[in-house]
Amino acid sequence: MKKLLFIYNPHAGKGAIVRRLGEVAARFAAAGYQVTLHPTTGPRDATRAAMEEAPLYDHVVCCGGDGTLNEVVTGLLELDPPPALGYLPAGTTNDFSKNLHLPARMLAAAECAVSGTPRPCDMGRFNDRTFVYVAAFGAFTDVSYATPQTFKNAFGHLAYVLNGVSKLGTLKSYPLRVEYEGGVIEDEFIYGMVSNTVSVGGFRGLDPKVVKLDDGLFEVMLVKLPRTLAELNTIANALLQQKPDGNVIGFHAARVRFTSPFPLPWALDGEFGGDPCVAEVQNMPQAITLMQGK
Repeated sequence: MKKLLFIYNPHAGKGAIVRRLGEVAARFAAAGYQVTLHPTTGPRDATRAAMEEAPLYDHVVCCGGDGTLNEVVTGLLELDPPPALGYLPAGTTNDFSKNLHLPARMLAAAECAVSGTPRPCDMGRFNDRTFVYVAAFGAFTDVSYATPQTFKNAFGHLAYVLNGVSKLGTLKSYPLRVEYEGGVIEDEFIYGMVSNTVSVGGFRGLDPKVVKLDDGLFEVMLVKLPRTLAELNTIANALLQQKPDGNVIGFHAARVRFTSPFPLPWALDGEFGGDPCVAEVQNMPQAITLMQGK
């Protein structure tokens, strides 16, 4: 019989997985798997379990939020080759699950995790760390996952906050040198994002035809520091309409290097990712195979 390792965060989604654990395990068993349960016990435990225990199994499934997914992927990337990964989204925003068309209902997601369509997906390397779908710096990244769900545009949160800023002095800028295959950009930015997703912070709006999970490229967006209130409004409109202009820069890249004269805080998949002065962001093409829904 095939063996399955189920790594789950018992606290994700207010403990929803714990209440449905028997039913979820039964779905895995019905698909022909002998199931081993591994509840996470703290930070990085999912990474350790994936790295040390996954080689003994035919299939791995994880359940939790984007942070749990990040930890499991980090562990699996230490294996050669990593096993296919099923995912039961149980966090607050579950951004990456939207790329995979995963069902919101837990039991349906459990079935998809073992009998969905395998899809190779690019992952990201941020210096010596891994991210699944987004690395971001600057304005409001510390609250980007706690915004009302009514703002559905992928960049709607940032545009909304920018519109609400009454004084330009409240926006912190970061002087940066940004190097990528297409050239070099030097300016002051209030926000930047390197992503591979159609949803950021729970807001959808990026065109799936533009975002391809397996093309070896990131979508990069940089927002310059507005010097006047008129520029601030221009930036907000550009973000809402997803149309880059002189103050909102967008491009595709496989590798990007950010250099700052002082430590720059980053968020990786919604969690604090460190504050390096130099950040090397590199695409890892088709590094992990995830189970996709219809």
